[in-house]
Amino acid sequence: MKTLLVMRHAKSDWDAEYKSDHDRPLNDRGVRSARVIGRVLARDRAQPNLVITSSALRARSTAELAMEAGGWGAGMQIEPDLYGGGPDTAIQVAAGAQDPPRLMLVGHQPTWSMLVSMLTDRIVEMKTATVAVIAFDIDSWSELPGVTGEIETVYQPRDLLGTPLDVAPG
Repeated sequence: MKTLLVMRHAKSDWDAEYKSDHDRPLNDRGVRSARVIGRVLARDRAQPNLVITSSALRARSTAELAMEAGGWGAGMQIEPDLYGGGPDTAIQVAAGAQDPPRLMLVGHQPTWSMLVSMLTDRIVEMKTATVAVIAFDIDSWSELPGVTGEIETVYQPRDLLGTPLDVAPG
């Protein structure tokens, strides 16, 4: 059994100064959302063992903030192909993972909504910092292409902001 956590990057700051879309940072709400998601995944013992993130600043920052706030202790890899790549690319990236029980991919829209739909035959609105947790009856990530999983839960930060998880230090 394997669990894939598909996380869209947190809200970015369109008003910040940045050279390219790849370098766009998070805004204050994005920082809060990434942290609250990190804490709730830790609380629910759903944190990943490995995080593979897009190389875009907003995705990397989302992953780093969630990991730090949740105290996950997971490894993190940066995968440039997740920036601008489609759902098939994301599936191939996951299929190449070294078989952690819980794997998280952090990336972008519209790819993430399409990815979740391809993997579950369900539509999930992947708003910023949303995490879809998908269970697969497989023994290795290499079996992922062509397999359908079941959504266990969907975490949306808008449901968590303003709760005690939001005001925790970090």
